[in-house]
Amino acid sequence: MQKLRSYLALLIFCSTLSLCASAQPGATNAVWVLDIKGAVGPAVADYLERGIASANDSGAQLLVIRMDTPGGLDKSMRQIIQAILASPVPVVSYVAPSGARAASAGTYILYASHIAAMAPGTNLGAATPVQLGAPGVPNAPKPAGEQGEQGHPEPSTAMERKVINDATAYIQSLAEMRGRNAEWAVAAVRSAATLTANQALEQNVIDVVADNLPDLLKQVDGHTLQTSAGTLTLATANSDIHHHQPDWHTRFLAVITDPSVAYILLLIGIYGLVFEFSQPGIGLPGILGGICLLIAMYALQVLPISYTGLALMLLGLGLMIAEALNPSFGVLGLGGIIAFVVGSVMLMDTHVPAFQIALPIILGITAMSAALLILLLGMVWRARHARVVSGLGTLVGQSAEVEYLHKGQPFVHLQGENWSVEADQPLVPGDRVQVTGTSGLTLHVKKETPP
Repeated sequence: MQKLRSYLALLIFCSTLSLCASAQPGATNAVWVLDIKGAVGPAVADYLERGIASANDSGAQLLVIRMDTPGGLDKSMRQIIQAILASPVPVVSYVAPSGARAASAGTYILYASHIAAMAPGTNLGAATPVQLGAPGVPNAPKPAGEQGEQGHPEPSTAMERKVINDATAYIQSLAEMRGRNAEWAVAAVRSAATLTANQALEQNVIDVVADNLPDLLKQVDGHTLQTSAGTLTLATANSDIHHHQPDWHTRFLAVITDPSVAYILLLIGIYGLVFEFSQPGIGLPGILGGICLLIAMYALQVLPISYTGLALMLLGLGLMIAEALNPSFGVLGLGGIIAFVVGSVMLMDTHVPAFQIALPIILGITAMSAALLILLLGMVWRARHARVVSGLGTLVGQSAEVEYLHKGQPFVHLQGENWSVEADQPLVPGDRVQVTGTSGLTLHVKKETPP
């Protein structure tokens, strides 16, 4: 027994030492790898922020962000860059595999990282804010004297100049912090310049061209970097690689922040509450609608939405409901459909393709909304105003014959029951009467004149 206690005490002591060692920063030689595939949005920002924090907590010596992105939302991009700049663990942005790209927001993230790397056959650039690069009415060519610095055309409006200048200053500050080519960074913003991997290496835009992840770790081995925790030298040649996968929170956020999914959840929530209020007591539509509406609101708060578009959608739904309840020969319904479609198109206040609601979804849901709200709510309204088919109200207007008198009170037989009746005239058995109203369980009747 004594030996068993000694063994357990030794086991607990060793486990405590192991936990303390693993909790100390720098106690592991691991390299963490995070992957960006697709547009940069709220879910990607959440994934990278949590991944960088976990890498710091685990004491990793290096974090690699392997990315293939066409760009994304400005807000999400800045969240990621702030996490990179504040990270004590150095961050490598690696555009891979071959055929990948780091366009728009990806270029900013590459510039912000401690080490920038690309695989052969990849490209980066085209960092012009996408709202200004969206298709539109072309502007007339400006005279040579009105061209901006380095021959780039100046934006035509004050808002465009504000956005371009802000983006230019941002990427310039990142280039100066990391000692990279600031002149090309300005060209990437102002004229959507792009580079291949080899061109980027020659022009001091990136630090390494690596065929794969092991090759990247060999090339950065021995690099001395300055992080928020101080100066450190990498020793990554034989490091363990830890691939950090998105957890349930990130995957859930990725689903609900898809603009089309958030749009559908919003409408399900509104429909559920409308049907619950029109037929109170059912419960299920109200519960389901409330849950979907709250999830949609959570998603919309992290997405770039236009409140004008949202107001037009609600106005359109209101007009279609009004058409269902008060038919107006289609005027309200047609206006509601138009307002709903326009509001749906305007809902996402961004021109990033990955964060636009697909037009077929808008048209399909509009048709479904018109059918549900006009037809089904119309049926509910008609049902509420239909003739009563059960209860005491159904007895009004019916004729019956006085069956007998009980203590002077006449009784008739209707719908399988005997009813006491009251009339303005004396009644005797055999008289025909017609029901004119009810009072409790007593029928008010009038005597019918014999033919």
